[in-house]
Amino acid sequence: MATALEQYVTMVQNLSASGNLTQLCDFINKSTDMLTKNASHLDNVFGTLDMQQTSLGVLGVLCVKYNLPLSNTSDIDTLLVQTTEFLSKCNGEQVRYATDSYAELCHKYAQTLIDRKMYSSGIAPLSQAIQKIQIHPAQLTSIHANLCQLCLLSKNLKPALRFLDIDITEISREGGRFDAKDYLLHYYYGGMIYTALKNYDRALYYFEVVVTTPSVAVSHIMMEAYKKFILVSLILHGKIINLPQYTSQVLKRYIRPLCQPYLDLASVYAQNNLADLRTTLTKHTEVFNRDNNMGLVKQCQTSMIKKNIQRLTKTFLTLSLTDMANRVQLSGPKEAENYVLHMIEDGEIFATINQKDGMVRFHDNPEKYSSPNMLLELDKEMQRCIQLDSKLREMDREITVNPQYVQKSTGSHEDDMPGTSTGPGKIQAY
Repeated sequence: MATALEQYVTMVQNLSASGNLTQLCDFINKSTDMLTKNASHLDNVFGTLDMQQTSLGVLGVLCVKYNLPLSNTSDIDTLLVQTTEFLSKCNGEQVRYATDSYAELCHKYAQTLIDRKMYSSGIAPLSQAIQKIQIHPAQLTSIHANLCQLCLLSKNLKPALRFLDIDITEISREGGRFDAKDYLLHYYYGGMIYTALKNYDRALYYFEVVVTTPSVAVSHIMMEAYKKFILVSLILHGKIINLPQYTSQVLKRYIRPLCQPYLDLASVYAQNNLADLRTTLTKHTEVFNRDNNMGLVKQCQTSMIKKNIQRLTKTFLTLSLTDMANRVQLSGPKEAENYVLHMIEDGEIFATINQKDGMVRFHDNPEKYSSPNMLLELDKEMQRCIQLDSKLREMDREITVNPQYVQKSTGSHEDDMPGTSTGPGKIQAY
């Protein structure tokens, strides 16, 4: 091992042992050029340093390796194995001193796995990586988006739910900054995951977060999220729900005109005419296929049929399957029977079918909201509301003592607030 690398190892070990992590971050940052020049010996350094005791030193080596041109498959395989091991064994307290470098390492690791179509391999390591740098479970990191992307590509969605089911209350400041793209992608991918799992209510919320993010320019992510927002809104509510007042004007001025086929679909959907909906679907088939939204569009068609059947339950006590098929514009009584059976199974309607005479009898909702299970569910919802109220009060208190808020509220307009920022991949203490 070259002398410079031996000095690097010694310094990393000494500073790590003494707990002087701020000085260690500065030393590693200044050692980047030296590590790059000694690229052929970096594997020796990696093997010498202890991942738990000298996590920052190992992180510096891996960051340099990802910036090097990898000549063959063996080099890439080795780097992926090293990164996987590091993400599993590294010391969270140490890497939180260099969250920008740590996150950048995870981004490159995820992209390398995607390039090699090894999607499933990165799910567990990135789940661990998120937990290593999170201060609390409700903190959003830029690694969340990478994990959600890998879950979608691998069609293994459930590992992401442990992070998606938690409402975010804080955003990690990685090196004093956070890329808006990572924020948008987290909620966009999260919306796609919930949509695939047919949790439309949660999916709609996630797409709404993307669409209502403050913006002064058109974002492709926001536009794609708005298309899915329209479709999920139709499936869940039968119409496009109104967005909050604080929604950026960019949506109305630029994004909506680019989503005209989806707005046409929503307009026809509101008329409850299945034949017209099918005509519109056929007219814009190329657009829907290009956007990979045809599956959702077909679900809109199915939801219209179900909503039209639900309307019949408010008008009739009994109805023949043949008459139902005619009223809902289905191919025949068999298709109508299939829809009714599935809706009964999913609890969307309450009815019984007389197979002998082909009649459907509709019933009232049997739920009296007095069962132990229902009371337990109500108690859970009340607890969630209490926790939400407590969190809002806490955030309100934090805002009132925030120096920037105090400056604005007292009439001071000085914007020279102390802060630090570094470029991507740089180790910086903060």
